Amino acid sequence: MYQLRNYIIKHISALFFSFYMPIFVIASVAILIKLAKMTAIIHLTIMDMVNMYLFLIPEILFYTLPIIFVVASAIALFRLSNDNETIVIFALGISPKFLLKTIFKPAFLLFLLLIFDFFIVLPHATIMYRNFREQKIQETQFNLSASEFGHKFGNWLLFIGKKEEDGTMKNLFLFNSSKQEEVLISAKKGYIINHDSVLTLKLLDGEGYSYSKKLFTQTEYETMFINNSVKSGSFKYEKPLDYWTSDYRRKNKDKKIVFGILFSLFPITSLYFILSLGILNARHQKSKIYLYLFLGIMFYFIPTLTLQKILGFYTIPVVLTMWIVSTYLLYKRTILKRF
Repeated sequence: MYQLRNYIIKHISALFFSFYMPIFVIASVAILIKLAKMTAIIHLTIMDMVNMYLFLIPEILFYTLPIIFVVASAIALFRLSNDNETIVIFALGISPKFLLKTIFKPAFLLFLLLIFDFFIVLPHATIMYRNFREQKIQETQFNLSASEFGHKFGNWLLFIGKKEEDGTMKNLFLFNSSKQEEVLISAKKGYIINHDSVLTLKLLDGEGYSYSKKLFTQTEYETMFINNSVKSGSFKYEKPLDYWTSDYRRKNKDKKIVFGILFSLFPITSLYFILSLGILNARHQKSKIYLYLFLGIMFYFIPTLTLQKILGFYTIPVVLTMWIVSTYLLYKRTILKRF
């Protein structure tokens, strides 16, 4: 039994990795393209892109591992059936429960891995990715340079005539336009002050002009400070529990929890589904396994996405009950009656 169990697991593992590696590469390329597009907005080095990619790996793993496992397990059994190996197993008096127990162990380990990834690793990686991106946005704003097109500094459009090597900026102009008035500020010199990722523009020796429909004003100043009004989206937390229990985007997090739990449970609750599609008599039965796999996955995830808007956390028992009962009935009809 031990050798037979290892033989089946070996076939599933080989097929799993042959399916997973191309999917992982495709997902990685898509993410790298997305990061490359971000370089048009913020300055990113190769190492910055690598770091941001590493922060996204837990998300890639979470959303690809469950589906690939179910698909690989079903197709591995299907190939064994085509070679009449599953028929031989049953002819030796081994029941389908043996296959259920064999696939249950890796499915359960995958379930634990997915739960750990979703509730522990993903929050940490998500916050690190978000804070790293915000830091790069702040650094991009901090590294202002002379440009004929200007820079966005909060609600101001900033033009820099010249920038010295020590960071001193000369011949600065700031423009702000609203429905009530337009403001133009000039300065001979200026500095960027970065305090805890909050940028402040210090202007020296300049003039300010304010124009509205009723009033035009002109002022002179020696020193002026303009704060960047764009707030940083950084978020700090001590434990993953703080992330999941915080009120920040509460409704969105509740939906994520429902989807994450159901996604993590997909491999372990799909054992009947896997055997129903993978086991057949090659001589007397025709299989449309790829079509049925697609329909089965849709049958599981479409209710997951739609019902959570209506039922909230009750979506979990509803979807699990519907899925397990329907797949067991299919398993009873296609497997237990014949083998």
